[in-house]
Amino acid sequence: MKKLFLVLSIIAGLLTSANAAETKPMKNYRAVDPAKAQILQKGEGKNFCPICGMTLPMFYKTNHAAKADGEEKQYCSIHCMIEDKEINGKNLTDFKAVDNDTMKFKSSKEMYFVVGSKQPGTMSPISKYGFGTKEGAQKFADKFGGKIMKFDELYAYVKKGLQKDIDATKKRQAKAAGMGKKIYAKMCKQTEKRFSNPADAKTYLQESKLCGKLKGKKLQAVALYLSGKGKKAPAMKCGGGKCGK
Repeated sequence: MKKLFLVLSIIAGLLTSANAAETKPMKNYRAVDPAKAQILQKGEGKNFCPICGMTLPMFYKTNHAAKADGEEKQYCSIHCMIEDKEINGKNLTDFKAVDNDTMKFKSSKEMYFVVGSKQPGTMSPISKYGFGTKEGAQKFADKFGGKIMKFDELYAYVKKGLQKDIDATKKRQAKAAGMGKKIYAKMCKQTEKRFSNPADAKTYLQESKLCGKLKGKKLQAVALYLSGKGKKAPAMKCGGGKCGK
């Protein structure tokens, strides 16, 4: 009888631990306290990535920044920054990244980046974290794995796989925008306004209180919907059943 009681107790303990693990929220390694995040860009939407709209302090450890015609722009990741330059054609200079030792921005050219560690990536399944010293990068790589690169090598590496990451992001955004459409219909006052990017949409939603105190993933989803991220490309119309020569 004592053995049976002991076995049942062990099983109960295991189930309790499993349930706790499932219900306990996962900590976002990339996030910092918003009060401790260094925000370089200005304006009402300064806390959002200008490309994907994600909240910068939530992905602060992978933040990058650059100047566009003299104006500071801050991105959640090197992927969004390179997309802005290579796809959107922005003239970006003076590249910076968050030094994960000091949590301050530093010139990217002076930094070392650990690529492919066990810590989560931002806008890509392959993570990239910057460090102001080679010793800091090596210590991180020894603990979490990954390859150390300088900025020029990292830029070329990200640029090579950029389209693949953009395509994967579009699929995720389209799915989230579909949920955003439902949330918008249920929880928000209707508006005819539409936006060119999620950052502007989030800024408007927060200022107008169109959806009340909506925040987090729900706010991001509605912003993606209002910026057209859920729309599929229209089918090509061709005369006479032919599309070009």
